[in-house]
Amino acid sequence: MKVLIVGANGQIGKHLVKMIQDSETLEARAMIRKEEQAQYFEDLGAETVVVDLEDDTDAIVKATQGVDAVVFTAGSGPHTGKDKTLLIDLDGAIKTIKATEIAQVKRFIMISSFDTRREAIQKASASFAPYVVAKHYADEKLRSTDLDYTIIHPGILTNDEGTGKVEAATTVERGEIPRKDVARVILTCLENDETIGKEFQVVAGNDQVKHAIDSL
Repeated sequence: MKVLIVGANGQIGKHLVKMIQDSETLEARAMIRKEEQAQYFEDLGAETVVVDLEDDTDAIVKATQGVDAVVFTAGSGPHTGKDKTLLIDLDGAIKTIKATEIAQVKRFIMISSFDTRREAIQKASASFAPYVVAKHYADEKLRSTDLDYTIIHPGILTNDEGTGKVEAATTVERGEIPRKDVARVILTCLENDETIGKEFQVVAGNDQVKHAIDSL
């Protein structure tokens, strides 16, 4: 299975590409914004494609052609303004969903925010609310499609090494999770068709990733 990772140069994306390249059944195509980002992925033996999420949908369609699954891990980041939140986390996500449909790829995994329900928007701080709004509507768009989707809602992301153990369910107590463990969760979902049509929150916990995902 060939997997397009959108936002591959992010920390979760880099972990995921390496895990995919280390697997026996998957191979990665890393979607990056700049040519100078390619070396890391080429050293792993991964294919790269240079596309900016602010480009038109046709550019993303070309990146998507010939793959079997798409993983959206892109994000505008905490140090950008509301404009980039709108352009990347909302418009970029929706363009990627549309491109996946046009390219006739069925499998789509979305890395969302921990809680994107309407109630979470109302409770969010003024600075965080635009991000939750963007994720809310991107998730809604994905749910409305015929894609074989999985929506993953990770807790507060950290750069800890990761333990390979998580807690995953429709709702869990808010907590932290290492980015490396989020990548492990994505990899497990790619390998498990039982996760199609499912949506769950995930934080650090006591269950091995595979067991936690198999138990959803």
